Amino acid sequence: MAQGYARGRQRDAEARAKLVPLAPGERPRAVTAAAILAALLGIANVVLLAVGYEVDEGGQTAGALIFAALMGVAAIGMWKCRYWAVLGFEALLGIAIVFSAISLLVASNVAAVLLCVAIIAVASPLFWLLIRAMARIQLPARRRDEPVG
Repeated sequence: MAQGYARGRQRDAEARAKLVPLAPGERPRAVTAAAILAALLGIANVVLLAVGYEVDEGGQTAGALIFAALMGVAAIGMWKCRYWAVLGFEALLGIAIVFSAISLLVASNVAAVLLCVAIIAVASPLFWLLIRAMARIQLPARRRDEPVG
């Protein structure tokens, strides 16, 4: 068993050695695509809200505006290649993938099935590509006097 752990640690070390930190001004394609997707989702939400698409109650309006603002912040953060923005958007992608997969179990018509499959088809590859991009984005160095956690 110790041999397996040693091989795993060696593979991890080799993978880390191959990673090159981002150059100043560099943005991986996956992060650019994610930023554009977040911006489009936020804009589409506001446009649909403006034309009155299925908004019946004030809570739905507030939720739509909060989501649009969240997507705007995520898009700007990812455009600036901020680790927190990529991590947060990746969490949202993961949630979307899981909910879409679960929704496939109860989809009652072809349109619902196609929507769920489309979400999974777009979000899954982007989720996977953002993992490698996040490895290249460097977190700011912590000061020695700064407490952990």
